[in-house]
Amino acid sequence: MSETPSYNRQDEEQGKEYNEYQSFAFHPYNVLLFLTLMGITAMFLAFSAAFVYTRVQSDLPPIKLPSIFLFNTLVLLGSSATMVWAKRSYKRDQTDNYQRALIATMILSFVFMILQGVGWSQLFGNQIYIHSDNSAGYLYLISGLHFAHVIAGLPFLGLFLWVARKRMKEPVSVLVYFSDPEKRLKLRLLTIYWHFLDGLWIYLVLFFYLNYLLR
Repeated sequence: MSETPSYNRQDEEQGKEYNEYQSFAFHPYNVLLFLTLMGITAMFLAFSAAFVYTRVQSDLPPIKLPSIFLFNTLVLLGSSATMVWAKRSYKRDQTDNYQRALIATMILSFVFMILQGVGWSQLFGNQIYIHSDNSAGYLYLISGLHFAHVIAGLPFLGLFLWVARKRMKEPVSVLVYFSDPEKRLKLRLLTIYWHFLDGLWIYLVLFFYLNYLLR
């Protein structure tokens, strides 16, 4: 007869059931997200260094960001706040607030993308095009990559909202939904990803403004 693993014995002695989702740090989903965020960070740092190197080597003029980029920072901060609202509502089994928070996050994300397009159009109005010089090319590339990562998160938000609307109709299905440890973990990971995009955008805005000031 095989011996029962030690963690099972300990959990049984404490009256608890072992759950793989409680081991957040080493769960495969968490490891995958960590590697993804590290890869994204390395990519943006590499492009930032290339931007500075190109500008210094070619003695290119600085590029001033449109003020709407700063306002967009507030929009993205708002979307992070609504993700925190969604996470807290999930933990408290607040079905209506949970769905409202997800909808608010999606709306703010779409507002961010629309305003990002307005910011690019303002750059066009100042005769700054992607082919103007290497600095302008990197500006569009870096901001476009961040834009793409925001788009990449929207299907996951939409999936959470669709599943919530589908299952939160009866008390039993609501109980099953809110007690699902896998959904709790995935919501936590999505919240981390959204905060990461927020922090990344703040870094990019500060980076480009500092490069404008350091002529």
